[in-house]
Amino acid sequence: MASPERPRHTPPTGPALTCLVTGATGYVGGRLVPELLAAGHRVRVMTRSPERLRDHPWAGDVEVVRADAGDPDAVARACAGVDVAYYLIHALGAGPGFEKTDRHSAHVMAGAVRDAGVGRLVHLGGLEPGNEELSPHLRSRAEVAAILLGSGVPTVVLRAAVVLGSGSASFEMLRYLTERLPVMVTPRWVHSRIQPIAIRDVLRYLVACARLPADVHRRFDIGGPDVMHYAEMMQRYARVAELPRRRILPVPIVTPSLSSHWIGLITPVPAGIARPLVESLRNTVVCSEHDIATYVPDPPEGLLGFDDAVRLAVQRVRDSAVSTRWASASVPGAPSDPMPTDPDWAGGSLYVDERVRVADAPAEAVWRVIEGIGGERGWYSWPLAWEVRGWLDRAVGGVGLRRGRRDPDQLYVGDALDFWRVEERRPGRLLRLRAEMRLPGLAWLEFHVEHDPGSGGSTLCQRATFAPRGLSGHLYWWAVAAFHGFVFGGMLRGIARAAERRARATAEETPAA
Repeated sequence: MASPERPRHTPPTGPALTCLVTGATGYVGGRLVPELLAAGHRVRVMTRSPERLRDHPWAGDVEVVRADAGDPDAVARACAGVDVAYYLIHALGAGPGFEKTDRHSAHVMAGAVRDAGVGRLVHLGGLEPGNEELSPHLRSRAEVAAILLGSGVPTVVLRAAVVLGSGSASFEMLRYLTERLPVMVTPRWVHSRIQPIAIRDVLRYLVACARLPADVHRRFDIGGPDVMHYAEMMQRYARVAELPRRRILPVPIVTPSLSSHWIGLITPVPAGIARPLVESLRNTVVCSEHDIATYVPDPPEGLLGFDDAVRLAVQRVRDSAVSTRWASASVPGAPSDPMPTDPDWAGGSLYVDERVRVADAPAEAVWRVIEGIGGERGWYSWPLAWEVRGWLDRAVGGVGLRRGRRDPDQLYVGDALDFWRVEERRPGRLLRLRAEMRLPGLAWLEFHVEHDPGSGGSTLCQRATFAPRGLSGHLYWWAVAAFHGFVFGGMLRGIARAAERRARATAEETPAA
């Protein structure tokens, strides 16, 4: 650890730098770009697939260069005129040859930054124990770091273990295993010591490295304040996510290969990614020094602890991601929030039942029916099923259907509506309800109305979304899924028919011109 009497340096400030971010469609790169922009830098991103960046709110604020990391000419063009290059590429999940791919790409980048006269190279690598046989994943990370440090360009390699944030492969594996398995048989790696770090702190270090003094050329270990083993990480995740304590039964004979196939069966994390991560978990990955604080002091409140990092990753996704994903009402506001380029298996489970129907009625007639739903009018499908669901909710201490609604015709954000709560209302277009019945998870019901110029009527989209909590949440969804056609399908048809009847009645009451 850094001795307390050593002088602490503040990263120098100065004119904006031109920063190249490789791997901008990846987990860390996609979050680093807006942080660099916020710090006042000019940003160029290098990617094989520029089209994957179009949904980012910052896409119009950066220069995009199409380049494959293994193509020396393309990488040289990307590095031209750059002050700082961030190398955030890793071939994890590319198959058995990922070490060779990593080696080649690192040599290409080392040559490109040297020839282009880049002033600083920054790489995020993996923590490596000094006296253990490394997994292929960590061995490759160490080799890449050595190649970049030998580039002849001032280089900083930040070495991290598990990065805590929604979308991180290591975090997603932890999330799914903990949420889906109340009892799990695990190999010995659950007792390996790990020092995880929050994505917020990783990004803070990466941004600050752009302005480190030119004579800083070395590796730095970075980690959060907590050192624990994987089994403790699962238990603490369960506590933060308000899940029951997990029962973990270590079995020494379970190999990394078996573990990766098992993880592939239990979670949506691809086996090609799970296997190298699992193999790395057999190593002790704990910081041996904290010298980075000499140049980038810890924030006054300290580095983010494990529980707080998990709380940000889990609660931000569950509390805000639905509105972000459904209606594009906002953009991710924190490094732990989901991003458009996160893999489709990231972010935890989210079950969706979506149905669309064209109604032979104007949008305003459909909206009036939607805004008047619930209470005395009911839910336009299988009334007995709704009554039974209300009785069951009351039997377990929930609110049931007894609350009704405040006004028979109008709703406002925050209104109670039977066992729902109005979460979002855009008059004439959108109504989103959040469930307040007792559930093993979080649920929303959304109605969206659009005028259909082709038919002269309107299009009604109805979406039910459920974020399960623990294994019981998954079992609940699949137990009731068979009834969705009756409940949700009937509700969509009932709303459309009621709107059509209302439209016909209005037309009959209107005197001919």
